Amino acid sequence: MERNTEGPGAGDAPLPAYAIESVDKALQILVMLRERRRVRVVDVGEELGVARSTAHRLLATLAHRGFVVRDPHDRSYRGGPELLGLGAVGEVDLRAAAGEHVRALSARLRETINLMVLEGASCRFLDGVAGERPLGTRVRTGAVLPAHIVSGGKALLAELPPREVEALFGASLRRVTPHTIVDTADLQAELAAIRERGYAVNREESEPGLSAVAVVVRSGPRAVGALAVSAPTQRLDDTGLAVALEALRATADTIGTELG
Repeated sequence: MERNTEGPGAGDAPLPAYAIESVDKALQILVMLRERRRVRVVDVGEELGVARSTAHRLLATLAHRGFVVRDPHDRSYRGGPELLGLGAVGEVDLRAAAGEHVRALSARLRETINLMVLEGASCRFLDGVAGERPLGTRVRTGAVLPAHIVSGGKALLAELPPREVEALFGASLRRVTPHTIVDTADLQAELAAIRERGYAVNREESEPGLSAVAVVVRSGPRAVGALAVSAPTQRLDDTGLAVALEALRATADTIGTELG
């Protein structure tokens, strides 16, 4: 049987003699999902040069292992929880699934909303919407900041075992403001508290005058990102934090449901 080498990521090189063609095609499907949010059986068949029945079997196998999820309404497939957990298409699906909900949450609270993911000891801002209130906080989309200074970063760090956190940061932490946690023992204590209460707070740890509260977004049991509300510190007092937290949790649950 002739091998197709024209699929995504295959380049011009033929498969090595020891390769398993069905595995190669399954991996090509995962590459397709990295570039687009959803694929259909016909898309896979045409792009890989295989019969629709073969494309269906490949997708069904990936679905059985949790790497893709089939939408019962339009019969398309998107990245599943196993793939999200590996980070292979997590950002693509997370940003797409969260977009309208991030905008709706910002409109509801009239505050700035940021969507973040963990990258080692750093936190990257995937998406965000600026709030409508005067003296609001800025959107940081594209920025990469130390995870220990932002609420979303701390929420995601709290998902890691303490040993992994220690390996990420070592003995000391970078100071950004007078309120930044700079001792790893203090950070570990903060992360333990976050695990207990289910949310993280940044009180002027990343920027003077700015506070934020964040919760994780889950796909199944896995935390794949964090959603945060940021505002001037005076607006995020105990009352403001409680209001923001209720809305954050509801929105994070909705996004998680969409991710499957």
